[in-house]
Amino acid sequence: MSLSDLPGPVPDPAIVRGGTTTALAEPVLPVRPIWVSGVVLVNLGINAAFFGPLQVLLGQQAAHFDDGQKEAILALVTGCGAAVSMVANPLFGAFSDRTTSRFGRRVPWVLMGAILGAAALVALAGAPNVAVMTVLWCLVQAGANAMYAAITAAVPDRVPVPQRGTVGGLAAMGQTVGILVGAVIAAVVAGNFAAGYWVCAAALLAGVVLYLFKSDDQPLPPRERTPFTWVGLLLGVIEFVQGFWVSPKRYPDFAWAWLTRLLVSTGNHMVTLYLLFFLSDAVHLEETEGIKPEFGVLILTGLYAVTVIITSVLGGRLSDRMGKRKPLVIASSVIIAVASLILAFAPTWIGGLAGALVLGIGFGAYLAVDFALITQVLPTALDRGRDLGIINIANSLPQVVAPLIAFPFVAYWGGYVSLYVAAAVIGLLGAVFVVKIKSVD
Repeated sequence: MSLSDLPGPVPDPAIVRGGTTTALAEPVLPVRPIWVSGVVLVNLGINAAFFGPLQVLLGQQAAHFDDGQKEAILALVTGCGAAVSMVANPLFGAFSDRTTSRFGRRVPWVLMGAILGAAALVALAGAPNVAVMTVLWCLVQAGANAMYAAITAAVPDRVPVPQRGTVGGLAAMGQTVGILVGAVIAAVVAGNFAAGYWVCAAALLAGVVLYLFKSDDQPLPPRERTPFTWVGLLLGVIEFVQGFWVSPKRYPDFAWAWLTRLLVSTGNHMVTLYLLFFLSDAVHLEETEGIKPEFGVLILTGLYAVTVIITSVLGGRLSDRMGKRKPLVIASSVIIAVASLILAFAPTWIGGLAGALVLGIGFGAYLAVDFALITQVLPTALDRGRDLGIINIANSLPQVVAPLIAFPFVAYWGGYVSLYVAAAVIGLLGAVFVVKIKSVD
């Protein structure tokens, strides 16, 4: 499957069912390959700028400040950043839902997020202490999440349901290549984390260029928004805040989709959070294999990336053809848990390679198919950005929860063996709860 396999030129994407022209209509026409390419590149840039620091650069910077407390510093920085992410993603998603710019609802937030994220990454290169490092990483998270909220909402805005598994797979491919690019950046700079941050900033900005020019983002007519009054503003703020609560009773499938994503993501973050330290302190990679841990992360990430790219594209396309999502989501969640168990009971370089391979197989299919499933349980068309932002809290919250869970396991409760067993159990719970979703097969 490649971008060229998608349908060719199509009519104006704003003209949809019944001849209606609106940003809120359910899309029925396939999207062009050039549009999908733009979405893929934005995802690539976000993940290069995000995972390069998260996998290696932040850990190196933490060790630079205090090698004896590097795990605690990394947990602090990533936890605070994830807390910002939890708020920023649904907030910027909701803002984009209500943006009436002539450039569309999503484009302004992709652009502004890229500028903020890149500027914060450049500043992070010269952070003088842990406090400043933490603040700047929070700003990176804010910018990246503004971009991610907008580009994620663009998919249900523009892509019809029968094509969403395929597009979701290609977007996941972009995310995975971005993770690999981030690992390459971190390995190439060879411990110079400041240079790594500069390169990550450049990747973030480069990733948005095609989408900005080829977004076909449909403007939201001002008439779709409530006219401004001061009383209306106050009521609107109250309604806006209340709007972030989506009733599990009224929308149970949305709630179950959120919970399953939270559990699987938590297990996955527990696996990847301390990968650099796992290779150096548990596998003793440099002593046993003569490979620096940074390059070990690159090798494992490359293996993981190749399998994710393959299974995300194949899994997404297969789910479109089957017309079913849940069986593939459950199976992929189980495979992810198996990968955690491999790392737990084979803390060797060979075990790491096997774990990365299995994790990539499972997580690639999961990313593509679960995303397609989620887009089918969104409560309303008007609030796609907000609702996907709420779903993305399930991606961000694990970045707060995982360090809190992982640190005591590593430091006090049995080390990496117990950590990875716990990650497997949490991920398996996510597979169990998928069966509760009723409106999607």
